[in-house]
Amino acid sequence: MQEDLEKIPFTVAIKGKFLRAQRVVKVGFKSLWNHRLRSLLTMSGIVFGVSSVIAMLAVGEGASYEAQERIKRLGSNNIILRSVKPAEGQKSTSADVEFRVSKYGLRYLDVERLQDTIPGISVVVPLREIPSVVWHERQKVDVIIKATVPFYTEIKNRKVARGRFFNEVENAARTNVCVLGTDAANALFPAEDPLGETVRIGSDFYRVVGIASPDVNASKTAQVNSNAESESSTYEIFVPLSSAKSRFGELLIRRSSGSMEAERVELHELTVQINDLDAVAEIAAIIATDLDRTHDKEDYEMTVPLTLLNQAKRSKRMFSIVLATIAGISLLVGGIGIMNIMLASVTERTREIGIRRAMGARRRDIISQFLIETVILSGIGGLLGVVLGVTIPFVIEAFAEMDTIIVFWSPLLAFSISAIVGIIFGIYPAMRAANMDPVEALRHE
Repeated sequence: MQEDLEKIPFTVAIKGKFLRAQRVVKVGFKSLWNHRLRSLLTMSGIVFGVSSVIAMLAVGEGASYEAQERIKRLGSNNIILRSVKPAEGQKSTSADVEFRVSKYGLRYLDVERLQDTIPGISVVVPLREIPSVVWHERQKVDVIIKATVPFYTEIKNRKVARGRFFNEVENAARTNVCVLGTDAANALFPAEDPLGETVRIGSDFYRVVGIASPDVNASKTAQVNSNAESESSTYEIFVPLSSAKSRFGELLIRRSSGSMEAERVELHELTVQINDLDAVAEIAAIIATDLDRTHDKEDYEMTVPLTLLNQAKRSKRMFSIVLATIAGISLLVGGIGIMNIMLASVTERTREIGIRRAMGARRRDIISQFLIETVILSGIGGLLGVVLGVTIPFVIEAFAEMDTIIVFWSPLLAFSISAIVGIIFGIYPAMRAANMDPVEALRHE
């Protein structure tokens, strides 16, 4: 019985504090409701600030993720070499037509030397690209013939949607087989199954053994590097390198406006796969030194996806910091708006403050009253901002076709910042109201 009586004052005190807090919140809502438009405009700064934080981080995260995925698909342990046409080529002229022959780029000897002399290289995948025309009955498309080796799909992360890729036996026997890209297959065979059918390239017929899935990398290497400005076909067809070497040779001739240009390029691309991921940078330097020694002109370029990936990660961090800073500034502007409106509210309610102080309200009661109002403004604004910020990325994906990723912590971070901004920018108006002289406040008109 005695213990129950001792608990009563404590229960009453807790209930009293709860009722007091409830009354303060109710008065705060009523005060803000009496100035609905002003409160709404003040809250809009927080809403757009919070939503911009979430949306900007989502766009930045999505762009960074897409870039990193593209680089990863190139192979983190790969080194990609591309033939590049030098600024000047060899020229010779005849009486009627200007004839130019350019010999440059990667060679078959480079493949053998890299594999035999540099330890740590797992495999080297050669690729030759030839612009041509492919026929099937009356259907005709401009294509890029990609002459390569059977294990190209494994190293380059290309998938065969249907059928198969050509094998070692077919490559060694120089068999006329091919694998069509999806777009080329749809263009040449709009109403029939291409598998097992034949297509004509020049005077030779090639049997279709597979259909390759679209290239997820969609890189610029889909074009012949030496003539990227004129050969822009997205259609591709894969043939054995040995077949292309014997049937197309190494000399490509193009005619335009009274001139004829020939290029002698053995290989357009080499993909070098490294055994140890930690040794990629070191082996890349060795390869560069070797090629510089054996090539008398700058007719190649090197891409190291691992280096690009690390750069992309650093860029992501910097990009996120920049976006968060810009969005944080908008939140800061929203906080200044809250402070401004609360200072105006203090001035308008000077007499009310004086009456409350005269009736026994303490300074902390006045402070809590105005702080509650700023927290209500920033809290509701933060919640609305979170809803808007989560919605914007979906709108961007639908209309702009951009990938966006909302990380779980961004709404929490944005809402927390909005609440902190509301408290920080509400302290000065609350202190100013609490420090008013009650007598002077009662005299205020």
